[in-house]
Amino acid sequence: MDAAQQEATARARELQRNWYGEPLGALFRRLIDDLGLNQARLAGVLGLSAPMLSQLMSGQRAKIGNPAVVQRVQLLQDLAGQVADGSVSAAEATERMEEIKKSQGGSVLSNTTQTTTSSGAPTVKRVVREIQSLLRSVAAAGDIIDAAQTLAPTHPELAEFLRVYGAGRTSDAVAHYQSHQS
Repeated sequence: MDAAQQEATARARELQRNWYGEPLGALFRRLIDDLGLNQARLAGVLGLSAPMLSQLMSGQRAKIGNPAVVQRVQLLQDLAGQVADGSVSAAEATERMEEIKKSQGGSVLSNTTQTTTSSGAPTVKRVVREIQSLLRSVAAAGDIIDAAQTLAPTHPELAEFLRVYGAGRTSDAVAHYQSHQS
């Protein structure tokens, strides 16, 4: 690899760190390890070609262009956390990965029954996932937890928000959101 390629790769990884909280190579390797996958299986679940996954991991490409794939990455991160904390078994994780693979992902603008109420307003779960997605696009879960610990003595409510939405389970974030609505 020549100097220009090395510079381009370093730049791509820095962009990935900004967009996804860490370089995609590290993120995807962790998903592979945590969920017992290989690269081909991960690519299949995400809906990427194996060469595209490889390019993202190596920093030859910086950005995941398809929002549905980004959402699947986030769903797999959530699932990996649930497997790690023991709340989801390996068998359940395999079933959930099949569901994630089939998920189309949705933008906030979509108007399907899965993401909106009959009035067209986004569901609580959808709003919570958007908040989680935004926080996780800014920083990795570990950094969010560190920030929450720093804030806890002086701003406990803000610290709780960061912990719940930035590093917690979606179900806990939904409960938090509902408890703070008037």
